[in-house]
Amino acid sequence: MDIRMLKVGEQPPWHLLLLADPSKDLVSRYLDKGLCYVIESEHGVTIGVILLVPVSNHTIEIMNLAVDEFHQGKGLGTTLLKHGIQTAAKKGYKTVEIGTGNSSINQLVLYQKVGFRITGIYHDFFIRNYEEPIFENGIQCRDMIRLSMPLSEEQKAQAPRSAPTSAARQKTPRPVAGGSSTSCARRADR
Repeated sequence: MDIRMLKVGEQPPWHLLLLADPSKDLVSRYLDKGLCYVIESEHGVTIGVILLVPVSNHTIEIMNLAVDEFHQGKGLGTTLLKHGIQTAAKKGYKTVEIGTGNSSINQLVLYQKVGFRITGIYHDFFIRNYEEPIFENGIQCRDMIRLSMPLSEEQKAQAPRSAPTSAARQKTPRPVAGGSSTSCARRADR
């Protein structure tokens, strides 16, 4: 399977872009500002997409990441995500950011496994920015969970090196429960 940049004038894979973000209006606003890469099957069919949009001279955001539902669970999302991170590093960006919905459990797992860390929550983002309610995993998508990954060596040095061992986890006190995307795209009618 090949990953390639979307060609100038080529029709974007709307069926995939709208899997990750159900608002064609919002996708249209950021599509032309970014770098769009697609992954194709052996038969040349587009089965995945990643869209990176520069936020500043040092930061790029993954605004859209989707894999055709038939091809999910095969590592293609991870492949696209790693390609996006490598592309950002090659282009000199120091940080990659991504956002997803509070109901996007699988995406939150994937992003953290690849090395992203949660940096914030935009409360009621999906309530304010989408006309129809969005549900995923039986949960209403309300808040955007923001994550980031440092790419520079200086930033990486400040990040934790590894997860604590099981012995260390047993001694670590549990946090007290507190208050309170690329995908959060399950509309109420799906």
